[in-house]
Amino acid sequence: MLHLSILLWLPLAIALAGLVVPRALVRWVALGGSLLTLALAIGFLVDFESAAPGLQHATDETWIGALGVHYALGLDGLNAWLLLLAAVGFTFTFAWSALGGGGVAEVDRPGTYYFHLGVAYTGVIGALVAQDLLLFVAFFDLMLIPFFFLAVGWGTDPPGSDKVRAVTRMVVYTLVGSLLMLVGAVAIGVLATPDGQSISFSFADLAQRGVPEGSQGWIFACFAAAFLVKMPAFPIHGWLREGYKTLPLPVLAVFSGVLSKVAVYGFLRVALPLLPSGAADLRWVVLIIAVLSILYASSIALTTVDARLVLGYSSIAQLGFITLGVFSFRTDGASGAILQSVNHGLVVLPAFLAVGILASRAGGSEDIRDMGGVAFRAPIFAILFVVVTYAVLAMPGTSNFVGEFLILRGVWEGASIALACVAAIGVALAAVYALRLFIRTTHNRVGPKVVSRDLSPSELLLLGVPVLLIVALAVHPQQTLRASDRASTQSVLGAAAAADPEKARSMLEESSVGREAAATGAAGAQGAAGAAGQAVDPTTGQPADPSGAVPVDPSTGQAIDPTTGQPVDPSGGQAVPVDPSTGQPVDPSGGVPVDPSTGQPVDPTTGGAGR
Repeated sequence: MLHLSILLWLPLAIALAGLVVPRALVRWVALGGSLLTLALAIGFLVDFESAAPGLQHATDETWIGALGVHYALGLDGLNAWLLLLAAVGFTFTFAWSALGGGGVAEVDRPGTYYFHLGVAYTGVIGALVAQDLLLFVAFFDLMLIPFFFLAVGWGTDPPGSDKVRAVTRMVVYTLVGSLLMLVGAVAIGVLATPDGQSISFSFADLAQRGVPEGSQGWIFACFAAAFLVKMPAFPIHGWLREGYKTLPLPVLAVFSGVLSKVAVYGFLRVALPLLPSGAADLRWVVLIIAVLSILYASSIALTTVDARLVLGYSSIAQLGFITLGVFSFRTDGASGAILQSVNHGLVVLPAFLAVGILASRAGGSEDIRDMGGVAFRAPIFAILFVVVTYAVLAMPGTSNFVGEFLILRGVWEGASIALACVAAIGVALAAVYALRLFIRTTHNRVGPKVVSRDLSPSELLLLGVPVLLIVALAVHPQQTLRASDRASTQSVLGAAAAADPEKARSMLEESSVGREAAATGAAGAQGAAGAAGQAVDPTTGQPADPSGAVPVDPSTGQAIDPTTGQPVDPSGGQAVPVDPSTGQPVDPSGGVPVDPSTGQPVDPTTGGAGR
């Protein structure tokens, strides 16, 4: 049986090994370890059963008993595909760093570089599979720390600033968010603990105990601030411009494609299930922030001339859509948010590589005004890049279109029609800035410093594999939706009920969880009859007369015809005609109402015995 602990700690073990192997072998050891981790992640996904309730591959051991902290891991529909995305994203970064291409030279001090990536890799996996609140917080903070060192050690100075200042701003923003999240986590554990019982931070225990409604609002605000800073969202995105310009492109690809999705996951795993009333109270604040993020970031992406920042602000807009899906408080919106998280992660990886390839052909400049005209001499690159572009703009036929459609449908049904219409403007703006980026960098005039050539073998491999994954997910996005449907419903149900019980009931009936519950209820009624000692007709599921296995009406005990549902003559088992105007049995010879228990005629107006 596969064990999540192996997947969790393998990247860190490989990273430590990279510190002691010869310098020439470090990148190959790191790349081999990332491929092995990817293979394990694929194995877990293949073994994952979408229809199975609860956690799979679960581990739950007491870690710090005095504090109620558990070493608890598990896999369900919320994290199964995000775990694969993390494995693909980090493997892409390891491969790009090891193979080069896209303007990336051989990494200086490779042992330390790959060690930081391995620590971040373990941190991301830990945050995704943790089933204890303090364990989640610990891994969430751990995954961010290596990127600060990667930015300072291997990054570049952003225009008009320096990388130390840029990293300091990143640290301040994320540190404040992390401290707020830690305060909220401790408050949840303390307030949810009943008098006389031991404290526990296990998600299962916290969900069962519940947090007092009066405290949920401010605790939810702490978690929301931490997650929205990490995405980032408008207006708390001040670190993005300098931060994105500082990070090396291979590192930035996984930072933008994977780490931001852990924040979305945090809403679904922690904030909504544990703080449903707080989420319902502050729902519209988050929805408005999401819509403003879409419109603001799309507008900036339309006007900026820096190709790297076009993708950066595009990410803010896409995460705005994903946040809308989560806070639609509907299964389709939440499932669409998970699908769109996977979609965006897969698209960002080759998109940043394309920027690196274009910059390497334009003398190192990432200004789209210095690019252009490479398509004629680089047709393979142009074809692959246009596929990525179509995915960015969510063209029909791509999985991104499916994700955005589900999100907007969820907002339309669960939140506000007007909000969905305003958010849909972002879809149109995405088409403009994505096509602008593609056309200005690959067509039109040839840039003044452009050297047009097609892809090298390593660039073709690095760009081709993610494009194949984008196409594969476009062909069959249902696999991701099927895996996340049950867990998404359970995640948003409490908040949906707190916001609007009627809409929550309707959502539950439409979801697979509701349909299964209805089927289980019918089966339970049948099982209850059997448990009570009453015979059950196996073909109809109805209680039957134990003497002859004749179906009976459970409310009256009268025998009924299993094919028509009409009362039958108990002596002969023949169906007794029923007067359609009164519903009473009648004498088949003369249409006179009869008492089915005695066969005697009755007065049709009073139901008494006739004369």
